[in-house]
Amino acid sequence: MAIHFLLNGVLRRVTDVAPATTVLRYLRETERMIGTKEGCAEGDCGACTIVVCRLEDGQPAYRAINSCLLLVPQLDGAAVFTVEGLTAQRDELHPVQQALLENDGTQCGFCTPGFVMSMAAFQQGGEPATDDNIHEMLSGNLCRCTGYRSIVAACRRLEADTADADRRPLLEQPSALEALPSCADYRDDNLIFLTPRSLAELVEVARDYPDAQFLGGGTDLGLLFSKDHKQPRALISTSRVPELKRIEVGAETIQIGAAVTYSEALPYLDEHVPEFADLVRRIGSRQIRNLGTIAGNLANASPIGDTPPCLIALEAMLTLRSAAGTRRVSVESFITGYRKTVLQPGEFIETIHVPRLRANQRFFAYKISKRFDQDISTTIGAFRIDVQNSVVRDLRAVFGGMAAQPARAVSAEKALTGRPWTAETLAGIDAEVARDFSPIDDHRGSAAYRLRAAANLFRRLQLETTTEAPLRLELL
Repeated sequence: MAIHFLLNGVLRRVTDVAPATTVLRYLRETERMIGTKEGCAEGDCGACTIVVCRLEDGQPAYRAINSCLLLVPQLDGAAVFTVEGLTAQRDELHPVQQALLENDGTQCGFCTPGFVMSMAAFQQGGEPATDDNIHEMLSGNLCRCTGYRSIVAACRRLEADTADADRRPLLEQPSALEALPSCADYRDDNLIFLTPRSLAELVEVARDYPDAQFLGGGTDLGLLFSKDHKQPRALISTSRVPELKRIEVGAETIQIGAAVTYSEALPYLDEHVPEFADLVRRIGSRQIRNLGTIAGNLANASPIGDTPPCLIALEAMLTLRSAAGTRRVSVESFITGYRKTVLQPGEFIETIHVPRLRANQRFFAYKISKRFDQDISTTIGAFRIDVQNSVVRDLRAVFGGMAAQPARAVSAEKALTGRPWTAETLAGIDAEVARDFSPIDDHRGSAAYRLRAAANLFRRLQLETTTEAPLRLELL
């Protein structure tokens, strides 16, 4: 079967490109659109950023994406825009390009196309150019010569100069996407790329290809292709299964489908678990969050994954599905070791059930890393705590980066539960943490550093829950 998508407004029908080809490689080598640059090839620098548009509730939704992590079959049914496409329809600079030019926002120019495309997606979305929004939008694009002051000025100028009527939609005819044929099975001699369009189809292909790897966004799995040049025999994409794209807020739980991206989940987390949302915003960049999924973060079972400690602290549950039916497991029991889970061949995550906080419960998550944005954690501490009359009634404390898998600090929990929630009670917390964990030494932090950092997160938690003014870390 053929893959169909629009590239800068022009229909593409692809039949002879290997399924494991990254979009970055396809653009540069097949289309000769070399404005999209290769820098890190792992989703960190943003030089390869493109804009991908799909219809959501009948309206075009524009997302900045790292093309180095995206495979060509993932473009099926989408509209794709590169920096060349911004000026393809008019013989003049796009407003984003003009704003960068007038504010001296470029020097060597290598990173500029990526900035342009991130800003173009930002402009199409109509977000207000607040400092926080600009910082979040630009965090996935690295520049080492211009500096960000002039680029930020261009973002502000863009909002001031561009009225809604002059926003110049990248996709002039959204109905063109509805007319594109869909490709459920794209293959060559080395790889089968399957894209089921319903939960029933997903169960069927998972049964037929029990050794296939499931692909949510590919922000981690994509490194197999961009960096390691390896590939499985079969990939099953979950991104086009409507049942896995749902988010439902109930009286007791928030149900998040396995194909829901971080970006799609954020508004719901902002409303119900804002501290979790704050941590999610530090997962990669906006380009990464537009592709990656919480379910994928769980299935990877990395000891330094950002979301598992939070989900364990919140007592989240999972619905797993296969041709044999469904079963419920806790996130705490889902990850069984280093990169190991309870998933059986042909089984996949269907839904994540996140309990809503009850009266008196509060949740906090702290990430320790060398950089605030776009960095792998040295350790993460996630806490759900219930303090009544200055006494700890209930505590769940979970850490990532301290063991082969995310784990609860059981000794510390027992030592603090039922005790007054004071600094004096925490006098022996270092010893309790040392009983719970024997972390490794690596380039991100020594074992001694990790133990001290984890103990200090308990102290921060106590301060933050007993001090009227919230603690705030200022970025220097």
